[in-house]
Amino acid sequence: MADDYLRRIGSLIRDSRLHHGWTQNQLAEQLGTSQSAVNRIEKGHQNLSLEMIARIGEALDSEIVTVGQPEPSHLRVTGGQQLSGNITVKSSKNASVALLCASLLNKGRTVLRGVARIEEVNRILEVLESIGIRTRWLGGRDLEIIPPERLELDSMNVDAARRTRSVIMLLGPLLHLEAQFKLPYAGGCNLGTRTVRPHMAALLPFGLEIKATGGFYHAEVDRAAKPNRPIVLTERGDTVTENALMAAARYDGVTVIRNASPNYMVQDLCFFLTRLGVRIDGIGTTTLTVHGVEDIDRDVDYAPSEDPIEAMSLLSAAIVTSSQITIERAPVEFLEIELALLEEMGLDYDRSDEYTAANGETRLVDLTVRPSILKAPNDKIHPMPFPGLNIDNLPFFALIAATASGSTLIHDWVYENRAIYLTELTRLGANVTLLDPHRVLVDGPTRFSGTEVICPPALRPAVVVLLAMLAAKGTSVLRNVYVINRGYEDLAARLSLLGARIETFRDI
Repeated sequence: MADDYLRRIGSLIRDSRLHHGWTQNQLAEQLGTSQSAVNRIEKGHQNLSLEMIARIGEALDSEIVTVGQPEPSHLRVTGGQQLSGNITVKSSKNASVALLCASLLNKGRTVLRGVARIEEVNRILEVLESIGIRTRWLGGRDLEIIPPERLELDSMNVDAARRTRSVIMLLGPLLHLEAQFKLPYAGGCNLGTRTVRPHMAALLPFGLEIKATGGFYHAEVDRAAKPNRPIVLTERGDTVTENALMAAARYDGVTVIRNASPNYMVQDLCFFLTRLGVRIDGIGTTTLTVHGVEDIDRDVDYAPSEDPIEAMSLLSAAIVTSSQITIERAPVEFLEIELALLEEMGLDYDRSDEYTAANGETRLVDLTVRPSILKAPNDKIHPMPFPGLNIDNLPFFALIAATASGSTLIHDWVYENRAIYLTELTRLGANVTLLDPHRVLVDGPTRFSGTEVICPPALRPAVVVLLAMLAAKGTSVLRNVYVINRGYEDLAARLSLLGARIETFRDI
């Protein structure tokens, strides 16, 4: 029995290492051991202490086993069930973490309504609380944030900060609060090299200079610096735009940001900043003109809008299981290209009249999806900046293409590694061919069959695997689902309310 556990744990470690893109030598260096020792561990020929398992999990940012923790870390899925009923889209993950970072700009009390209670939010809250910010859930999903007179940056929870890339968005607010500070290198999904240089270039006009050494970004702020011409972002990134917005919000002057992302989380941040008294012209466009205020001290109450990526996940669940589901409160303006493409592929669905989200701005609809026979689209599927197809929605089209008749080319030109993770669908019976690190060819239709898979270390491909398991005949196991909990609130339980058969479990 012990040998069987060692083999299973060794297999999980090997899969997690490969997902992480490391060789045995690289993992050995992180653990301070030899390549031969790692080889023995992965073959199940080495006894392992719980301390060593924890060290391996920390190095790979992956739970290998769950020991004595209240929350299970794995899912067992009995597939082939049709789903039915209504499900409501939760608030945006990416907007929630941006607003938490932006709350540092305000000396007053901030209340955020309907915040997604997910692991990504938990990590940012741990960081904020460790530096002296008081946070309190007001029952349910409303969150109160009260800043201290002075932040205690030396007390920052470094472990929590390293587990989320969202910590990079503290740069914009902190440059107004501290002349010198440091932040841990940003973590989060393993999606290849994601440089911080665009952030550095965007914030340099505000006097922020960064040196990266010893696992930290060391920042110094020149208070005399000010933007004397428009800031042109070198990439139209969401977090880069948000950092520039937060820097401009407390700059006592006018800042023009060009090549800005107009994506959903950026718009939510703009709407929040206007509640703080910051005037922003051009919301929803690629040129933002920010009329900043030097001091912000007001009580503010704001509700981030619903998450278009979760809405797309739920659409995909309906499609892949040939089910009729009504998805309520879907932010349609951030799904219009996706819906047009699905119509071209043959999706049968209805949408309600539009209504307004609690933020008073975002357009919502209810979508009723019915079982449909899909065909491959006429052209390749690729993402574009808003209002194009959202980069985070692209992986779901690999899953949808696997249910459609014909061949579909999926081109993920943004991230170096993410297309590779989509080949995990082959383990469930899909015909997915990796053409290069950015492109996969998907041939359908697919008869999915159950298997055991370790979660890819990227959020959306991990959910794609889970949704494929809903359609797979037999029983599947999805291990180490922390990455899904980073971005989705109670996803397995909510799918179960629609008729999915999903149970959570832990190893010990």
